[in-house]
Amino acid sequence: MANQNLLVIWHSRTGASEAMAKAAFTGAGARAHLLRADVVTAEHLLDAGGYLFVCPENLASMSGLMKEMFDRNYYPVLGKIEGRAFGTIIAAGSDGEGAQRQIDRIAKGWRLKRVVEPMIVNFDAQAPEAILAAKTPSEECLKQCREMGEALSEGMSLGVF
Repeated sequence: MANQNLLVIWHSRTGASEAMAKAAFTGAGARAHLLRADVVTAEHLLDAGGYLFVCPENLASMSGLMKEMFDRNYYPVLGKIEGRAFGTIIAAGSDGEGAQRQIDRIAKGWRLKRVVEPMIVNFDAQAPEAILAAKTPSEECLKQCREMGEALSEGMSLGVF
């Protein structure tokens, strides 16, 4: 049986997704764990009661490291995590919908339950220099991330989801 801890899984290239993941983790409090996507194992996923996936959109897809985390862990946890809560935060240069759709499809295969609205933060980065530049989410954005982490963690601890 999974505990009621929230696992915040992140990958970042420009700092934006990392900052948003850390803000959500802070909001979630003591019942959360924060792990970079490349270190997440099936055991981490099995031990968590819910998930927050935070990554950038790259070339209309989720970042490669986040995709690799899903690829590496998909079958080891398939059939073992149904009904667990999840949410997403996507750092986008212009759209974010492609990454969001990919994560939603994987979550559907795992039969996870979306319990918060997707959060897509558009950094409006179009030129190569802007795309590659370090990004800092606004204080309002970070506040929303903290609130999402808190809502997920609190809802899980209360058995709401």
